[in-house]
Formats: sequence, structure tokens, C-alpha cells
Amino acid sequence: MAGLLCKRRKKGVSDLQEEGKNAINAPMNPSTVDIHPEDTLLEENEERTMIDPNSKEDPKFKELIKVLIDWINDVLVEERIIVKQLEEDLYDGQVLQKLLEKLADRKLNVAEVTQSEIGQKQKLQTVLEAVHDLLRPHGWTIKWNVDSIHGKNLISILHLLVALAMHFRAPIRLPEHVSVQVVVVRKREGLLQTTHISEELTTTTEMMMGRFERDAFDTLFDHAPDKLSVVKKSLITFVNKHLNKLNLEVTELETQFADGVYLVLLMGLLEDYFVPLHNFYLTPESFDQKVHNVSFAFELMQDGGLKKPKARPEDVVNLDLKSTLRVLYNLFTKYKNVE
Repeated sequence: MAGLLCKRRKKGVSDLQEEGKNAINAPMNPSTVDIHPEDTLLEENEERTMIDPNSKEDPKFKELIKVLIDWINDVLVEERIIVKQLEEDLYDGQVLQKLLEKLADRKLNVAEVTQSEIGQKQKLQTVLEAVHDLLRPHGWTIKWNVDSIHGKNLISILHLLVALAMHFRAPIRLPEHVSVQVVVVRKREGLLQTTHISEELTTTTEMMMGRFERDAFDTLFDHAPDKLSVVKKSLITFVNKHLNKLNLEVTELETQFADGVYLVLLMGLLEDYFVPLHNFYLTPESFDQKVHNVSFAFELMQDGGLKKPKARPEDVVNLDLKSTLRVLYNLFTKYKNVE
């Protein structure tokens, strides 16, 4: 977001106080946010944006930041990089470079360490161009640029990280429907004017993944929850018909398929083959092991002639009922007549 970096010029304390007073009293533009002296150092027609302090205290906003920081640190654990604050740790492009290289499994042609502002912006330009090349073909709207990231604009940084997490199918669950109030401070005819806009950071996981098409399960969940129990009972009957051969019993679809073990065993039963135990974790303990199991089950499904499941393995592991039902219903459709 261009113009975020204010052009500083010398002003007296009285000037600052007067501008602050004018901003507060400006007609049709009541200010509900404390205007700090540094925010009044704007040239005519220049603007600065900031997050409303109340939005920063929103639990979902805090959770979004924590999930993204934990994800970055997990991806870069071998690099011995620890991110603590997104604005301060990502603005110079160094961490973003390492993150993209790790996620995309490619090396970027940039200088490793750059101290100057020009060098940092050049690095950011290269990194963001690589990001754009990945995201644009998939319809992502680019809501960041070199100036906004280098200017430590948290909104831009969050938009970028959410897009990367979704594009690379990060094994995390972002909180849905996170919005913040953004305060825009503009200087018009010597007066500071403030306006408030709502900025949407996340929608639903499905929409952010680009899966906009609705299916029968969307309709069931939204409009016919009473029929949902009927579908669940039918699927439980179907899976138990086969899993009972191994003396296994399913009573809860949400939880009992989340570690992927029953999915793998069920595919073996449906396709009439034994799945070697070294190919999956029979007693998975970590999130990654469970994701491995579900991903492996998805591979077996594709080998059996099914399309790649619409659900993500991470969604099944995270106990997302709709995702689990979609996977099982696809199996039911193909194998309902198998004895």
C-alpha cells in the first residue's frame, strides 16, 4: 500500500497539537482512535493506515496471528529462524525469502543479507514476484506490495501469509471469518481526516482454497440438518459392513477416521488387498503422522479409480465432519455393492 511510510518533516509541538485537535474536531470525520504525533506527520493528500486498537484485541484476530507465526516457525525450524512479531520480522524480506524457498522447494536469486533499505526492497521485489507467479494463475487477489510489506503494514503481511498458507495447503486451521476495522488517516487542506473500513482477512477454508462449487453436503449442513443424521447412519452401516471383518466398529464418523488408520484399512478391504503395515502408522501419535495416513488413503482411492478427494487431509485430521463425509460418500458411491 503505497504511501504508508510517512515523509517526516520538522514540526513544532504546537503544530502537532493543533493538527491533532483539528483531526478530532474535523466535521463529518469524527476520530475514535488516538492520533499519535508521528501519525500527524503527513504531507498534503498523503495517507496512513492502522488497525483499530479494538480489533487487535479480538480473539480470532489474535488466534490468526498465533497460528501463522507457529506455522512459519515450524516450516523454518531447520533454518533456526524464530519469528516473534510479524511486522518486525518479515518486513525486510529475509524470512519471506526462506519461507517461500522452503514451501516451493526452489532457490531464489537474491542476496542473503541486505542491510540497506534499497537492498531490502529489491529482495522483497524478487520474493513477491515469485509469489505472484504462483498465486495469480489460481485467481488470488494481490493485496500487498513492496512498500506495504516493507512499511510493516500488518494487514498486507497477513493477506500475504494467508494466501501462502492456503496455496501450499499448510497443515493448519486458520480461524474463519476474521475481519478487522482499519483506520485510514488522510491529510486534506491541512486537516487530518479519519475514516474506518472493514478489512476481511479470512473467509471460510473452502472459499480460500478456491473450491467455490457447492455440493449436496453444503446443502445438507445449511438447510437439512435433520437429514444429516440419516446420511451418517447410512455411511456408518456401509463402513462397518467391511470393517467388521477385522473386528473393528465405527460409531463416530467425526473422530474415528481422523487418524487415517480406518481409511487405509477400509481401502484394503474394498479393493481386496493387504496394505503393508510399513506404509502407514498403525498407531499415529503426531498430527503429521495422521496427515500422512489420510494422504496415503487418498492415494489408494485414486489408485482405485476415484478422483482426488475434494477434502484436504488436514481437514479430516482436524475433525471436519463435512470433509470426512465427502470422502466416505465417494467410497459409498463406488463400493456400495461390494460384499
